Amino acid sequence: MSILDVLIVGGGPIGLACGIECEKSGLDYVIVEKGVLTNSLFNYPLNMTFFSTSEKLEMGGIPFMSIAHKPTRTEALEYYRRVAKTWKLNVRLYEEVKTLEKKDDFFEIKTSKGTYQTRNIIISTGFYDLPNLMNVPGEDLPKVTHYYKEPWPYIGQKIIVVGGANSAVDVALETWRKGADVTMILKDEGVDKNVKYWVKPDIENRIKEGSIKAFTNSLVKEIRENEVVINTPKGEVTIENDFVLAMTGYVPNFALLNQLGVELSLDEKRQPCYDQTNQESNIPGVYLAGVVCGGLNTREFFIENSIVHAEQIVGHIVGKGKV
Repeated sequence: MSILDVLIVGGGPIGLACGIECEKSGLDYVIVEKGVLTNSLFNYPLNMTFFSTSEKLEMGGIPFMSIAHKPTRTEALEYYRRVAKTWKLNVRLYEEVKTLEKKDDFFEIKTSKGTYQTRNIIISTGFYDLPNLMNVPGEDLPKVTHYYKEPWPYIGQKIIVVGGANSAVDVALETWRKGADVTMILKDEGVDKNVKYWVKPDIENRIKEGSIKAFTNSLVKEIRENEVVINTPKGEVTIENDFVLAMTGYVPNFALLNQLGVELSLDEKRQPCYDQTNQESNIPGVYLAGVVCGGLNTREFFIENSIVHAEQIVGHIVGKGKV
């Protein structure tokens, strides 16, 4: 079995950027993706609009043309498909990494489709695959989801949206406009201060006028078949409910990091240990790229400010002279 120079775990935008840099440097590499190409973007809501402008999401010298200033999910999926095709990136789709193990001077990776040996690993798994659970009774009921695609299933239904960040706000507004009876559960005094500036006044006005109900400084206590129990500043409240959309965020794949021995910070962020100049973790030959670098602080890294990780990582790998 030949030993790769680099194995990239994750075929999202940052994984593709790493692949491009490997192509430029003539490295022998493979990108392994457990789902579709840019799987995290594929799982975004159908009508989602990016916060970033299209030019800030560009990579590999390929222009990103979008109809509006800020691209949509569909436009991004098409753009990164063209990126992968134009650069002829070596991407293996629907191949999930099962185990990663350090051998003498290389790593052995076993996936759902085979075994690889590589001198370097880049972890660019994103964070959209593993939801941040509320850990309350009833969270496993069929009416509860941590993912949202479109509003049509919720027409005329009593829904609860948990969370106050961008995803929750988008879900609340979109389902309300299609005829859902929407109640938001906000753990703070209001929606997140970082909600998209063109959306924040909309949701705040809908809450103020009572079109969308909101419990502030509140948490879900229990989810039942036809109702939800909420802890509020005024005590326990029970409301009728058909669906719960828990937009509570997502967490990185800590299991892969743990297998490799990557250290995590002891505070609430659980941020992986890595050198910010070259993205190498405390394990030599293991690099981190994209939002996985933030641990539970997933708001610090985005596509537009993580693309640079690819150049830093591959530059360091080539500079070591061990490829």
